[in-house]
Amino acid sequence: MAPPVTPDSGKGPRRFTSGPFKGRSLKQHILRRLILVLPLSLLMIVLAKSGFMDRLVDQYTFKPASWFDDTALVRHLRQTITHNGMTGDRPDCLLFIVNGNSPPTATMIDVMEKHSGNCPNPDTSLPKLFSLRVDRVAARVETDQGTPGQFHSLP
Repeated sequence: MAPPVTPDSGKGPRRFTSGPFKGRSLKQHILRRLILVLPLSLLMIVLAKSGFMDRLVDQYTFKPASWFDDTALVRHLRQTITHNGMTGDRPDCLLFIVNGNSPPTATMIDVMEKHSGNCPNPDTSLPKLFSLRVDRVAARVETDQGTPGQFHSLP
């Protein structure tokens, strides 16, 4: 049922006479909604493009037990590596190869750069960027970026 409005007298816009919109025209109501919704939408787009939302989701979903789940760990490392600027590639253009034979105190993960699909230089090669050594028990990650074979703490 539509809210009651004043009869058309030809003198200005129709206004709501009861309810939460009393005294407001439909045009005023729509403009107020747009003034609220448009900036919030733009803010969400900016936050998503800047990567802030991805970091926030990672902080919220990555728990201490996630260190022992390869899928959650790779998702966390993908976010951490791209956020720290260790590579200029997009997160979806990185490939993580987990060595399943490694002990929990020194799990080795090779980070490769994909060159297929939507990734740059689609020549289907997989050059190795660096390796990660993950101590799942101590929740610590080391990398050999820039010094192959010599591991140091993740920046």
